[in-house]
Amino acid sequence: MAAAFASAGQAATTMPAAPADSSTITNYYKQNVYDPKESKIGTIDDVLVDKSGKVTGLVVGVGGFLGAGEKDVIVPFTAVKSQKKDDKWWLTLDETKDSLKAAPGFKYDRASTTWKPENK
Repeated sequence: MAAAFASAGQAATTMPAAPADSSTITNYYKQNVYDPKESKIGTIDDVLVDKSGKVTGLVVGVGGFLGAGEKDVIVPFTAVKSQKKDDKWWLTLDETKDSLKAAPGFKYDRASTTWKPENK
């Protein structure tokens, strides 16, 4: 009898298939982002989700070299367009590297596990 209850409990928290129209975070996380002219403008450093699990924003690292001098900005998830190109995810944003560098920056706060505005 206990096994029947355990099975019923597990079934409520698992899914028989992946939800339709869903995608994996790896299609975005640590992927390069390009402007409409196909010039690299940054890399996705984090994916932001709300309490319901909906992806709301993407943290894009711009500028710098190998992470040094990089600035993190947050863009709406809906602003980044994705497509599969040459067996790889291709992400584009209708911005330039310079416009993102001029945008307000954010720093990750480990204590609160949130992104906070950069103090300048």
